[in-house]
Amino acid sequence: MFVGTGSDVGKSVVATAFCRIFRQDGYRPAPFKAQNMALNSYATPDGREIGRAQAVQAEAAGVPCHTDMNPLLLKPQSDHTSQVVLNGRPIGNRDAYDYWKRDSRCEVQGSSHHVPREKKIDFRQEVCAAFDRLAARYNPIVMEGAGSISEINLRDNDLVNMPMARYAGADVILVGDIDRGGIFASVYGSIALQTPEDRKLIKGIIVNKFRGDMRLFDKGRKMLEDLCGIPVLGGIPYYKDIYIEEEDSVSLQLKHRQLAAGKVNVAVVLLRHISNFTDFDMLERDPRVNLFYTNNVTDLEHADIIILPGTKSTLDDLLELRRNGCAQAIVRAHRDGRTVVGICGGYQMLGLTVSDPDGIEGAAVATLPGLGLLPVSTTMTAQKTTRQVTFQFDGHECHGYEIHQGVSCSQGTGCEVRGTSIVRADHCLGTYIHGFLDNAPVIDYLLKDKTTGATSVQDVAAFKQQQYDLLADHVRRHVDVSRIYQILTDD
Repeated sequence: MFVGTGSDVGKSVVATAFCRIFRQDGYRPAPFKAQNMALNSYATPDGREIGRAQAVQAEAAGVPCHTDMNPLLLKPQSDHTSQVVLNGRPIGNRDAYDYWKRDSRCEVQGSSHHVPREKKIDFRQEVCAAFDRLAARYNPIVMEGAGSISEINLRDNDLVNMPMARYAGADVILVGDIDRGGIFASVYGSIALQTPEDRKLIKGIIVNKFRGDMRLFDKGRKMLEDLCGIPVLGGIPYYKDIYIEEEDSVSLQLKHRQLAAGKVNVAVVLLRHISNFTDFDMLERDPRVNLFYTNNVTDLEHADIIILPGTKSTLDDLLELRRNGCAQAIVRAHRDGRTVVGICGGYQMLGLTVSDPDGIEGAAVATLPGLGLLPVSTTMTAQKTTRQVTFQFDGHECHGYEIHQGVSCSQGTGCEVRGTSIVRADHCLGTYIHGFLDNAPVIDYLLKDKTTGATSVQDVAAFKQQQYDLLADHVRRHVDVSRIYQILTDD
């Protein structure tokens, strides 16, 4: 089990690396994270929903993703509430304070999903049962914690860190981020704040995101081992040439946010509740493109392509776009000939209206006019669509997945616009399909009139497999993998 001294220290990437390493070494691993809080999610082959990070880890492990790999997913809808997805299905919304103050059995309420008081859900029992099912099918299980393991005020209700490690009998490896500073305090403090029982489970330390000559840390490594009484299994250097999907929206703060001459400028609108921003990873790596995230009105008006991404709160974000002037800027840019693309919630915003009569999203308003660039109207519904899809685009077979609430109807027909449909209208395009821009024919279509460079990006599946191998090689060079195998077999 890989746990962290804090958020964004690299737990997910390290877990992904070991999913690949164990697969390369002839084992049949599978990832597991009991509870994930993320807006990046993925549809499993059987049409359910899990955190995107566990889908990536399953891909690295070479196994199909399944809800047992992430049985509990919390998708923030506002600063105080989250949609609760249990075993791949939404069961309602939960206030953050009430959730963390719960006992292990609690009820979850939503406008149309109410768990009766006499049928309270035992979340701990649910995540442990998922682990047991997974462990019966795969070996080893590569577990991941969440955030910091030293949030002792949440210890009694923690489902994902050390209590889960105790249940699984896991050997725990603590990951610390040296790049942010304070590595000694964060590692030592994280261990010192554990109970004696939990402290015994921590068998090693990995120092992540090292910049510079690793030999400069030789003395620090010995000091850290003496201080903690636990071996440092390696120091992983910071890398820039390996591309693994990011789990946290924290990474968006590092994306460059400016126009560039000589390239196709693609502006992704930076929404407050942006979800599935991994939709743009392949486009971002296209050498013809300068992709950046922004809510700057001037940048939007001068971009060649504007993309409205997915969101967990369509109405809230649409209202904010009208308040900050971005909605008007997008309409003006479209009028001036710029291409506008909407994906999932962004697609809904590009239509004529968005309505939520039953308060599914819990927004302050029930209906808002859209940007009016596509001839569709959307009504939010309690039922959630989660599925993998195959679709045709300009004669090419393409692939993606859907995760959305809401039914979109074409103007004047009263018919639902299915997620596998792509609505085009006057250099504007909308779809419910995530992964839409992972397909080379789609990218080439968007760029064909804007660049004279070569067409076609690398096949996304082949590219990802290559990156998993590069990550595994990088970690093998800098982590004592044989020592980890020894730790796993000592028990």
